[in-house]
Amino acid sequence: MPSLFEPIELGSIYAKNRILMAPLTRARGTREHVPTPIMAEYYAQRAGAGLIISEATGISREGLGWPYAPGLWSQEQVEAWKPITAAVHAKGGKIVAQLWHMGRMVHSSVTGQQPVSCSATKAPEALHTYDGKQAPEVARPLTKEDIARILNDYENAARNALQSGFDGVQIHAANGYLIDEFLRDGTNHRSDEYGGSPENRIRFLREVTERVIATIGADKTSVRLSPNGDTQGCIDSHPGQVFVPAAKLLNDLDIAFLELREPGPNGTFGKTDQPKLHGPIREVFRKPLVLNQDYTREEAIETVATGVADAIAFGRPFLANPDLVRRLEDNLPQNKDDIRTWYSQGAEGYTDYPLAR
Repeated sequence: MPSLFEPIELGSIYAKNRILMAPLTRARGTREHVPTPIMAEYYAQRAGAGLIISEATGISREGLGWPYAPGLWSQEQVEAWKPITAAVHAKGGKIVAQLWHMGRMVHSSVTGQQPVSCSATKAPEALHTYDGKQAPEVARPLTKEDIARILNDYENAARNALQSGFDGVQIHAANGYLIDEFLRDGTNHRSDEYGGSPENRIRFLREVTERVIATIGADKTSVRLSPNGDTQGCIDSHPGQVFVPAAKLLNDLDIAFLELREPGPNGTFGKTDQPKLHGPIREVFRKPLVLNQDYTREEAIETVATGVADAIAFGRPFLANPDLVRRLEDNLPQNKDDIRTWYSQGAEGYTDYPLAR
C-alpha cells in the first residue's frame, strides 16, 4: 500500500512525500503585484512539503484583482520570484506557480478596468479592494479576440514561471474564477462554441491547458478543479456531466497531476450537499490525483493507502505549521491559524508560526 510519506513522481517533479502545500493567497506582494523578500522566507520554511503549490499568481493586470497578490506577467515580477524559488530549492523543496485569472471576481478600483467573464454576470458579494470591500460590478462578456489575448497571457505567464525558477505550473480552474465561470452552467450563458453543452463549456479549459502544455510541456503542467458545490456564486446544475469529461480531457492531454478541492456538508471553508466527484473522476483520470479540503491526518493516510488518491494537499494547516510534514509523521499537535493575518502585510501570522519542539 502506498504511504502518505513516500515519494511520488508528479510529471517531471520528484516529490519526496505525498503531502502537498495547497495554494494560499497571502497578500504579501506590493501594490504593483511584485513579490517581496519576506515571501522567500515563508516558502522556504515550508519546503518540507513534497510539492508547494504557490499562492494564486496573476497572469495579467486584467486578471488580478486581489490587493497585494503577486503576478507573473512582467520581467520585474520574474526577477522578484527568482530568490523565492531559489530559497525553496536550497532547502530541498519543489514549487510550482499557480496561474490565476480571476474573471468577474475583481473590482475596477484594483485593476483599472471592468471585470470580464464568459457572460455578463457579477460576483455575489462585495470584493476585496485597497479601500475595503466594495460592491461587485457586472462583467463584460469576453469576445473571441479577448479569449485569444488571454490565451497569450497564459502562455506568457507559464514561460515566465519557468524563467523565475518554478518547477512547473498549476492552472487555476477552480473556486469561481475565470475558467470555472466558463465550466459551470450557473455562470456560462453563452450561445457560441464556448457555451451550452458540457463539451463547449470545457473548451476554454482545453485551450488554456493546450497552450500551457505547448509552452512548457505536459510534464510541468497541472490543473486545479473544484467540481462540487457553490464557490463564490459559481455552481453547476449537474457537475458530473461537465467535470468528469473535463478530467478525461486532462488525462488525455497527459498533464502531470490533477488537484480537486472538494468541500463536504460540514466543510470548514465552504460547505455543500453536492456529492464529491473524486470517485467518478478517478475512473477517467489515471494520472496522479491530489485531493484537498479538511483532511485530517488519519483521513489523509487512509485516502492514499487505499488508492482513493495519490496525494493530499493541505492549506491552512501548512499556513500555521511550517513543519507540517514532521507533525503529520510524528502525530504531533498543530498550531491553529489566525484568520486576522491571512491577508495582512508583514511577518505576523506569516513567518512567525513556531516549529514543533
